[in-house]
Amino acid sequence: MTPICKSLSLNGANISYRISGTGPFLVLIHGFAEDSRIWDNLVTELEKVHTLLIPDLPGSGKSGMIPGSPSIADFADCIHGIFVKEQIDSAILIGHSMGGYIALAFAAKYGDKLFALGLFHSSAFADDEAKIATRRKAISVMKEKGAMVFLKTAIPGLFYDKEKSHADIEDLVEKGSQFTAEALIQYYEAMINRPDTTDTLRNLPIPLLLILGKHDPAVPLDQGLKQTHLAAETHLHILKKSAHMGMLEEKVTAIEILLKFLHLLRHNLN
Repeated sequence: MTPICKSLSLNGANISYRISGTGPFLVLIHGFAEDSRIWDNLVTELEKVHTLLIPDLPGSGKSGMIPGSPSIADFADCIHGIFVKEQIDSAILIGHSMGGYIALAFAAKYGDKLFALGLFHSSAFADDEAKIATRRKAISVMKEKGAMVFLKTAIPGLFYDKEKSHADIEDLVEKGSQFTAEALIQYYEAMINRPDTTDTLRNLPIPLLLILGKHDPAVPLDQGLKQTHLAAETHLHILKKSAHMGMLEEKVTAIEILLKFLHLLRHNLN
């Protein structure tokens, strides 16, 4: 199905997004150093049962950067701006990695617009000191050597079986050439400064989908599992052959998990 490409101007940035499919709205938010194309493996199956809305976050893909130092909540406001433009009263929101942080911020501020939330290799916990130090080191590398030097080193570490995922790694590195160091630094600063959002999960009145990677270095399994009992209704899935990129490393399993969860939601609505 050919997507409809749209855009809107918000917070000083032109934000691009695409819509395809039919049925209840399902919004997919990409992560750091990605764009909307990260979901392409899943689109064909998902758009059969849902209207997909997939944005390029400000600074990624076809979307311009927000001036200044936006917060994770500011990015969530951009997603809400799309909801307003498209007159979306209720949707499922799923975020990968940084996209999950944005999804949580959206749930905290605009929870009445959601009937389910999904965290795909993401966490409600704020960065600890070690994570902040790692991000600060990456910022220094990007300031000194540029975005691509950092991405060529960082992207392979997001995959479990690097040999098997060689083509996906090369593809992500190539797509990474679109990013400026300024955009990636802006994301990292927003992530460093984001608050703990575990209370958002504790107070979540809607179903939560939690997808973790057994070998994920960015959201370690033991940390991810600590989120399992926070929300009243959590549907947990562990991708046993994935690190941080389950939609690429275990495409078929990821689609099965999502379709099962979405079917359950439709059944409950009926």
